[in-house]
Amino acid sequence: MESKINPMREIRVASVVLNMSVGSSESKLEGALKVLEKLSGQTPSLRRAKKSIKEFKIRKGEPIACMVTLRGKKAVELLDRLLESVNRKIKASSFTDMGNFSFGIKEYIDIPGMSYDPSIGILGMDVCVNLARPGMRVQHRRVKASSVGKDQRVTKQEAIEFMKEKFKVEII
Repeated sequence: MESKINPMREIRVASVVLNMSVGSSESKLEGALKVLEKLSGQTPSLRRAKKSIKEFKIRKGEPIACMVTLRGKKAVELLDRLLESVNRKIKASSFTDMGNFSFGIKEYIDIPGMSYDPSIGILGMDVCVNLARPGMRVQHRRVKASSVGKDQRVTKQEAIEFMKEKFKVEII
């Protein structure tokens, strides 16, 4: 008799967030919007400055970054491509105690399938990945939000093992 794995214990990619911060609301931001739209197939949302910084010529409320969130099958497929651009290596310090992790891509042209566009220039991005087990929605829903037990949360070690098995990532 073989033991069955509880489907509620399976770890999955809940979301992948791509963030490009350019620090100005001119042509660089338009280029970042193009890159994220081409990469994700979704319309990115703008992020505005929280406060004015005179030295960087940034005013409060000025759009200085853009981001896009992917979920489901699209998120897994894109994460696979993004891991190729960093040679499937992630630092152990990039993982949080809650099982999430982040890494940076210095140039968008490192991503397979992306080509250089002279009108955009060279831009990098941050990739934030959220790993979760089924049932975590209970914590974040609007109606009848409830706490989730410690056993249901993804630990740092479980996240590292998941990435090694599913995406063949080398942890350095």
